[in-house]
Amino acid sequence: MTELSHRRRLLVLAICCMSLLIVSLDNTILNVALPSMQKDFGASVSGLQWTIDAYLVVIASLLLLAGSTADRIGRRRVFRTGLVFFTAGSVLCSLAPSLGWLIAFRMVQAVGGSMLNPVAMSIITNTFSDPRERARAIGVWGGVVGISMAAGPIVGGALVQSVGWRSIFWINLPIGLLALLLTTLYIPESRAPRARRVDPVGQILVIALLGSLTYGIIEGAGAGWTSPLIIGCFTVTVAAVAALTRYEKRRTDPLIDMRFFRSVPFSGATVIAVSGFAALGGFLFLNTLYLQNERGLSALDAGLYMVPMALMCLVFAPISGRLVGNRGPRLSLVLAGTAMTASGLLFAALDAQSSNALLFTSYVLFGIGFGLVNAPITNTAVSGMPRAQAGVAAAVASTSRQVGQSLGVAVVGAVLAAGLHTAAWWVVTGCGVSVLVLGTLTTGRWARGTAERAAGLLASEDTRIPVSTS
Repeated sequence: MTELSHRRRLLVLAICCMSLLIVSLDNTILNVALPSMQKDFGASVSGLQWTIDAYLVVIASLLLLAGSTADRIGRRRVFRTGLVFFTAGSVLCSLAPSLGWLIAFRMVQAVGGSMLNPVAMSIITNTFSDPRERARAIGVWGGVVGISMAAGPIVGGALVQSVGWRSIFWINLPIGLLALLLTTLYIPESRAPRARRVDPVGQILVIALLGSLTYGIIEGAGAGWTSPLIIGCFTVTVAAVAALTRYEKRRTDPLIDMRFFRSVPFSGATVIAVSGFAALGGFLFLNTLYLQNERGLSALDAGLYMVPMALMCLVFAPISGRLVGNRGPRLSLVLAGTAMTASGLLFAALDAQSSNALLFTSYVLFGIGFGLVNAPITNTAVSGMPRAQAGVAAAVASTSRQVGQSLGVAVVGAVLAAGLHTAAWWVVTGCGVSVLVLGTLTTGRWARGTAERAAGLLASEDTRIPVSTS
């Protein structure tokens, strides 16, 4: 990619952030609308889980394919295709005549969404070559999640209360079309120096792994955990993991390059992403149902209750980007894990629902933790990796996020279906502990050494993205 002026780089960042905005808004707005959808369609808890997880499973399954395809045929081309699919899927969702059709149209959205965030991150990675400048850009990127979390519950609540839940999908249309126009005009095309071959077997195995795992968790409570169907699902999951690991090691151009995971920081960032976003998925799912179904709040009032969490995320995401750029990822991850663990404990051990003071304290703590966790995940995932595989590396990080959020919703929903409300909050707490422990263990000098050695194995034909050792 030709070196761009500072102003042009900022414009590219802004355009990429627009894609993150519509995807993130879609998630936060949808959570506020769940009770209305439940009443309109007469949906069960598992039905509500599928409106979220059908999207997340599809997007997680296709992210790696989208990342490698973008590196091969052109990042701008794939990014524009994603905008078209996501915008069209949003319009279809607003017209869904039943829950089944809504879930199907959410899957169309997911096909487009899989082409947006990892490809946008790859574009950002190749646009901002300086490690500190890139870390700050990723901090801005994380701040967009905060904006969506702040605006989503309020905008979604207002739309659901005044127009109806179908209107929450309309907001994606103008933003998607504007992003499509600006992408065409201002984002230069880029691709990896060497085209990577398609890996259909690896792709099928990833779909089988994520689909069987999610289905087994969501439907386990209803079908019975020892039923042949559920046991069969988990058997497929285990078999897919084993087959994927063995098969990908033998390919010249694997869908997932297993050598990435020789880097302890990269492996740690992957598990931290799963843990952090599982906490987010469970936290939003639990609170949305609690505020509207148990407290009897309107969609708008429920959205307003969540604003303190969203504002903290908005404030601390760019702070995290600067911390990572100046001091490395450890401090952000330790603070994030501590805050998310404390938030979960307020619900699990101190019954935060019993008073508004505890409730809002928990929201503030979770917002701080989630705001801090994004930048170090992304920066660690791409730092030290070959620029030619930036799309794949970014896609692994994005896949981990989507897998985490889908598992959070699936596991928490399954625990709720079993009548174990407090246990659901212990799941969220455990995710926070995982972020704290792994953030401490995978960011030291020894871990950075493994990242440098792994990058050396991968960088035979392209310039490495420098590892930030601040």
